[in-house]
Amino acid sequence: MSVKIHPFRPVTSTSYEGVFERTRRLVARWMRVLEKERIEAPGLLAQLLSRTGEQREIMLRNSRRFRTWGLLELVVEQTLVMSLQDPRRGEEWGRLALRVADFLEAGRYGAERLEDLRARTLAYIGNALRIQSDLAGADKIFRQAMSHLRRGTGDLLELAILLDLLASLRRSQRRFPESFKLLHKAVSAFLKLGDLHRAGRSLVNLSAALLYAGLAEESVPVLYRALDLIDPKQEPRLLLGTRHNLILVLTDTGRFLEAQRAYREARPLYHNFPEPSIQNRRRWVKGKIARGLGQAEEAESLLLAARDGFLAEEIPYETALVSMDLSLLYAEQGRTAELKRLAAELVPIFASRQIHREALAALAFLQRAVEAERAGVEVVERVAGYLRKARYAPDLAFNESL
Repeated sequence: MSVKIHPFRPVTSTSYEGVFERTRRLVARWMRVLEKERIEAPGLLAQLLSRTGEQREIMLRNSRRFRTWGLLELVVEQTLVMSLQDPRRGEEWGRLALRVADFLEAGRYGAERLEDLRARTLAYIGNALRIQSDLAGADKIFRQAMSHLRRGTGDLLELAILLDLLASLRRSQRRFPESFKLLHKAVSAFLKLGDLHRAGRSLVNLSAALLYAGLAEESVPVLYRALDLIDPKQEPRLLLGTRHNLILVLTDTGRFLEAQRAYREARPLYHNFPEPSIQNRRRWVKGKIARGLGQAEEAESLLLAARDGFLAEEIPYETALVSMDLSLLYAEQGRTAELKRLAAELVPIFASRQIHREALAALAFLQRAVEAERAGVEVVERVAGYLRKARYAPDLAFNESL
């Protein structure tokens, strides 16, 4: 959801009645100006994007048409969108936004409000760098963002947006106490502002931080609270992702009946998103629930379908995890032949894909144990448990002697 900032400066008067009337007229005038700028912004942006970087610089320097709040606001919004879809392009959009901001007149739009948007843009750039795993670069950018924000208006919403994004960086840096603290502050700020949806989104971020920290049980009430706050009309995909994460955590913590109820509630949402990536995850979690409830035949069918889907999408880690759920099912049923076949397929598949060395070591250990017919439920569960934890901690070592 975009955030509109209205740049106008108040006037002073010795007469309260005069102040109110002049302020009212000033606000009305600026609203008309901003509306006009926002209408013109897409066309101006298209002109900029049709030129090279050097030509854009010349256009910004030489033409006042491009020095508008509406254009800056649009480029900042696109920075966020692109940083999530394509982090490298998101970073490029952010750099463009900063250049547009440099050419805006502080006297016209307000120096402090420009600082607010610079801070938000830098936070989006920092988030794009985080997604690209450039944590040191992201840290530097976030420090710059905070510096600009201190010179801004003191807008609580801008602070909350920055804290939420900074918390994601702290999570990636595995600085979990800081991430938790930042997210609690962000949620409190959004609630104080009456922005329930953004508060819900920050709670989803908090649940992810808890999972990364190995605190799956603690993430459950956070996800339930997030579901109460998220506006499905604003972000239906976020709502589905939150429901799916809740179902997944419930299954991984053995709360299968609760997970089944949550799945039934989410089923209409799943059907609204037919793309393979979502449907494969739906089959996977439904298969996990079926296995937990002792519905072995249905579980096998669903898990095999999910595994084949992840292989087709070339998503190695999810393929490994669903394969471990299948391995557990086979081990519980004493189906040694199927377990051997599945284990033999795992290492060659993942050796050629982007899966970290310790995870490969765990899969190789499982393969050896299966071939030696020493892989009962306990061994398979140990490897599966390791892979679930290592998903959030790639540096976690696998210890064969445990």
